[in-house]
Amino acid sequence: MKRFLICCCAVLAATTFVAAQTPVPQSPPATESATIGGKSITITYNSPGVKGRAGRIFTKDGLISHNPHYPVWRGGANSATTLHTDANLDIDGLAVPAGVYTLFVDISDPDNWMLIVNKKTGEWGLAYDGTQDLGKVKFPTSSTQSLVENLKYTITDLGGGKGTITLAWENKSASVSFQAK
Repeated sequence: MKRFLICCCAVLAATTFVAAQTPVPQSPPATESATIGGKSITITYNSPGVKGRAGRIFTKDGLISHNPHYPVWRGGANSATTLHTDANLDIDGLAVPAGVYTLFVDISDPDNWMLIVNKKTGEWGLAYDGTQDLGKVKFPTSSTQSLVENLKYTITDLGGGKGTITLAWENKSASVSFQAK
């Protein structure tokens, strides 16, 4: 019995040590959800931080420019950013049937990004395949009033089945309107 207790304590101590050594994700998972027109809309993403790189995220030689699909960006970090909608959406003229999609952002024009809705899901964020695009819509940018340290998506209910999707990070914010049907 004594050996059993010693073994249990050793396993517990080792497990505690390993758990304490597990790093906190650099870009933690995040979810934004809203009910628009009685239907659920959710964006699941990983939220990177600026971490002292202000002014060096979206520039032509900045952080995102090193991604292999630049100027197309995964709109987050780690795994692909996912849109799940229980409603058929009209995103600024793009018909998006109820379902699951991957969101990408074309940042080639610093003032007029494009939101890309892609049919391929479940991939790592850098695996962009433009042949799978459902479509693209204007995702105009503006400057934020202050530094946005961690990337954040917001879904805003405007009433009457209408809403907006906004992405904000560093010194940029982009927003697009949609209608839930």
